[in-house]
Amino acid sequence: MYPKCKISENFIHSLADFDNKPDSLFFSDGQRRIDFVLVYEDESKKMTHKRSDHKKQKRKRQVYESNLINNGLQLEATRSVLDEKLIFVKVHAPWEVLCTYAEVMHIKLPLQPNDLKTRDSAFNWFSRLLRVDENIIKPEQEFFTAPFEKEHLSNFYIQDKDTFFNPATRSRIVHFILSRVEYATKNNVKKFGINKLLDAGIYKAAFPLHDSSFRHPSTDPDCPSERYLLYKEWAHPKNIFKLQPLDFIRRYYGEKIGIYFAWLGFYTNMLTVAAVVGVGCFLYGCLAKDNCTWSQEVCDPNIGGNIIMCPQCDKACTYWNLTITCESSKQKEHVPYTACGKCMRMTFCTSAVLFWILLIIASVVGVIVYRLSVFLVFSALLSQHITETQAIHKYLTPQTATSVTASVISFIVIMILNIIYEKVAIMITDFELPRTQTDYENSLTTKMFLFQFVNYYSSCFYIAFFKGKFVGYPGNPVYWLGKYRNEECDPGGCLLELTTQLAIIVGGKAIWNNIQEVLLPWVKNLIGRYCAAARSEKIVPRWEHDYHLQPIGKLGLFYEYLEMVIQFGFVTLFVASFPLAPLLAIINNMLEIRLDAWKMTTQFRRIVPQKAQDIGAWQPIMQGIAILAVVTNAMIIAFTSDMIPRLVYYWSFSVPPYGNHSTYTMKGYINNTLSVFNISDFKNESKPSAPQVGNQTTCRQVSNNHSFPMTRAVNTI
Repeated sequence: MYPKCKISENFIHSLADFDNKPDSLFFSDGQRRIDFVLVYEDESKKMTHKRSDHKKQKRKRQVYESNLINNGLQLEATRSVLDEKLIFVKVHAPWEVLCTYAEVMHIKLPLQPNDLKTRDSAFNWFSRLLRVDENIIKPEQEFFTAPFEKEHLSNFYIQDKDTFFNPATRSRIVHFILSRVEYATKNNVKKFGINKLLDAGIYKAAFPLHDSSFRHPSTDPDCPSERYLLYKEWAHPKNIFKLQPLDFIRRYYGEKIGIYFAWLGFYTNMLTVAAVVGVGCFLYGCLAKDNCTWSQEVCDPNIGGNIIMCPQCDKACTYWNLTITCESSKQKEHVPYTACGKCMRMTFCTSAVLFWILLIIASVVGVIVYRLSVFLVFSALLSQHITETQAIHKYLTPQTATSVTASVISFIVIMILNIIYEKVAIMITDFELPRTQTDYENSLTTKMFLFQFVNYYSSCFYIAFFKGKFVGYPGNPVYWLGKYRNEECDPGGCLLELTTQLAIIVGGKAIWNNIQEVLLPWVKNLIGRYCAAARSEKIVPRWEHDYHLQPIGKLGLFYEYLEMVIQFGFVTLFVASFPLAPLLAIINNMLEIRLDAWKMTTQFRRIVPQKAQDIGAWQPIMQGIAILAVVTNAMIIAFTSDMIPRLVYYWSFSVPPYGNHSTYTMKGYINNTLSVFNISDFKNESKPSAPQVGNQTTCRQVSNNHSFPMTRAVNTI
């Protein structure tokens, strides 16, 4: 029920005319600063028949604004210049209100300037070259701080009451009030908060103002134009190699945004060491590939050219020549509230999460079945006959065609499932009713990461640790579902295929994220500005400019962190297969920092400042990934690559008593690795339909995981 007293809208807030000062951040009196803006549509201007609903909405808004005034806030309304239906309600918090809620919120404020001397680092001369010009963005003065208390007001460093609370702190306090003021009571249950009013459509937007245009400084001398400085010295592409003005970012956007960019910059810098090592490995591989003994043997027409390999599928596949895999044998890198209720909610939510994880696993199995079935088609279309000499077969082999198409399909499935599960995860988390915003974000973070971990990495884990490990032998192959013959790795190993999978997923993800995060907001704002310009050439105030920008969204930085943590997983979990991943991550992150800065500064409304101590649940997640990365890379080296079999051959099988060479060498490694199979032992259901060549009686096959030399050693002993 609503209060029975009649409330006049004109009594709640005065309706003032716009004074044609586009950069002004003050009420019409030029004295009271605008700390927040609420936007709604005037019901009397709407052309619709649902008048009863409009009356209810208007009544709720009147009660809400009346309670805002009762809490000490001051309101002033202005009609839109471009759309007469829109009303902008400007909110101002007087000094007494700021002091009262600063104490309630335990906001730390300056006591006195920090007079402790700091020691300069030996690297200051170098970092000074990369810093923002201190004449443009002056270093922020450091203070000793303490939680604010009105009783000890005289102890705080107050030189000017108008500047003691900076704009970010003022907006934060006002948002705190807006989130707790009531607007209705129904069945003895109080309804409150600006977020519910926004969801119900009673207000169309609520946001703090940017202090200027990003293109030019404010014409108002009382406005500091910090947004313009941030764009010029931080978000502009020319600053891609400069250090970020983190204190300035924190002062304008708040601690939560400041911590994100500080973390992103630190993470990017720490990738440098991994990138140097990865580039070194890549360059060594490029320089050494032509001198690689086993690659030379595969490509040698007198060695690899005389080795006939067994078919890799039933019936449709033919015998093929080992020299077809000449290029892949080099591993050449390709760069592209109640306990019962809570228990029930948790049970339901856990079941829902497990269901979606099983759905992902089912999609991965579906892609595997696609690989098994399509390999037969490509084997028939891309003949691997031993007399084939066309250059196209260096790259376009059935294995390559299957791998690339399966990777593309896997990426498409991943992105579709991400879009669906994002909405499901939010619904599940809302159903859990977390007590605080931090609990809400941590719960959503855990669900989304768990889902995306399985979604993004499951196909990579399959290629790295399962493909080609259980294939049997030509006379007795292993079948999936009793129908599909299990996949075999290329004689060059599965590392190249894993690299292809990673390149397609990582590259496709980066392109998709940039389109979603940068291009779409830019296009929407461009269309909005074009439509506004077509309607009118009038001078538009700052609050109306900001209204037509894109909202940041309820989850704020959640998706930015999620994107970087998924990238961290790709960089660390599979770096043994893709050593250029850290370098590509550095390049991506250098662009990501500036793109995020450009997006927040130019395309989005000003974010409500929030406090933060750390990066939240992402920290333990990254620690878990780092630990898992040690295990996965060790397993890739041990089971997916043929590093260990090569070392075993070099030190044990190349010299007597097992080998005939006088010194340790890799010569003969290929012949030693391939097992021999008698063609007469083929079963009828798997015997190739193509006739054998000449007097051919045997064919060769790659031993599982290149482990044949080790197996021979065990048998000999």
